[in-house]
Amino acid sequence: MIEGKRVLITGGAGFIGTSLGLRLHQTNDIVIFDNFHRNAFATTELGQSGRVQVIHGDVRDEAALRDAVKGCHIVVHMASIAGVDTVMKNPVLTMDVSLYGTANVLRACLENSETLERFVDFSTSEVFGTHAYNVAEADVTTLGAVGEARWTYAVSKLATEHLTYNYYKQHGLPTVAVRPFNIYGPRQVGQGAIHHFIRKALAHEPVTVHNDGAQIRSWCYIDDIVDGLILALETPDAIGQTFNIGNPRGTLTVYNLAKEIVRLSSSSSSIECIPWDFTDVELRIPNIDKARSILGYQPRVDLEEGLLRTILWYRQQDGSV
Repeated sequence: MIEGKRVLITGGAGFIGTSLGLRLHQTNDIVIFDNFHRNAFATTELGQSGRVQVIHGDVRDEAALRDAVKGCHIVVHMASIAGVDTVMKNPVLTMDVSLYGTANVLRACLENSETLERFVDFSTSEVFGTHAYNVAEADVTTLGAVGEARWTYAVSKLATEHLTYNYYKQHGLPTVAVRPFNIYGPRQVGQGAIHHFIRKALAHEPVTVHNDGAQIRSWCYIDDIVDGLILALETPDAIGQTFNIGNPRGTLTVYNLAKEIVRLSSSSSSIECIPWDFTDVELRIPNIDKARSILGYQPRVDLEEGLLRTILWYRQQDGSV
C-alpha cells in the first residue's frame, strides 16, 4: 500500500489521472499538474481535500515542472493530447506535448533523483498499429507512415518509452512504462466511444459507429487500470519494464459494444453506421501475461458490470436517477 508519499500526476485532471488521485489522496499528498483542457477533476471532491495541491501548468514549461517535481517520491506522467479527432487536427501540438513534455519531466526527476522512488510514463496501445492480436510487450511495434496524422500520437509515445527506458539504463532512474488498452468508466471526458455511446443512448438519440462497426477492441474498466498503475508503483521488479494493462476478456466489435450499451441503458436508440475515410485500428487485444507474472495484475471487472456502473454514473450526473 502506498502511504505517506508525495505523488505528482501530470495530466492529473484527466479521466485516468483523476481516478488515480481519488485512490491515493487519503494516504498521500497529491500534486495535480494540468492545463485543465479536459477536466474530470471537477466532477469530484478532490479540490476540497487538504492533501491535494493543484498546479495549472503546461508540461512544455520546464521551470514549472521542475518546481512541481521537487520533493516528490512518485511521478506519474500522463499529460498528453488525447482523442483521435484532436490528434488529427493538432499533430504538431500532439508531438510537442509528448516529446518536450516527457523530456522536461524526466530531466526534473533526474535532478530530484535522491527522493524519487518511481516514475511512470503513460504510453499507449496505439504503438501496435492497426492490427494487434494478443500482443505482448516485446512484440514489434509499428511506426505509422509519415504524413498520416493518426500515428503522430503513437510515434511520439513510442519515442517517450525509449527515452524513459534510457533514463533508467543510463542514469539509474526508477522508471516504468505502461501501455493502457481502451479504458472506460465513470468520469470519462472527451471523445471515447463508450462516453459517446452512453450519452447518446441515455438521450435516446442515434448511436453512430464508423463504417460497419467491425473494429475489435478489448475494453478495460477504470478501476482495473488504476489497480495496474498502483502495482507498477509498488512492485520492485517493475523498474525498467514496460507493461500492457488491459482486459482481454472485454473484447467485442464496436458495433456490438453499441448494441450492448443500448440494451443495458434500456434505450430506444438506433445504431447507425457512418463513413469514416481515415486510418483506423481494426484489431486491438492485449496479452497481459507479463503484468500478471511480475505485478500480480488481474482485471476484475467484466465488461457488462463495468458498463452498468458507467451507465449508472452518467444517469446520476444527468439527474435521471
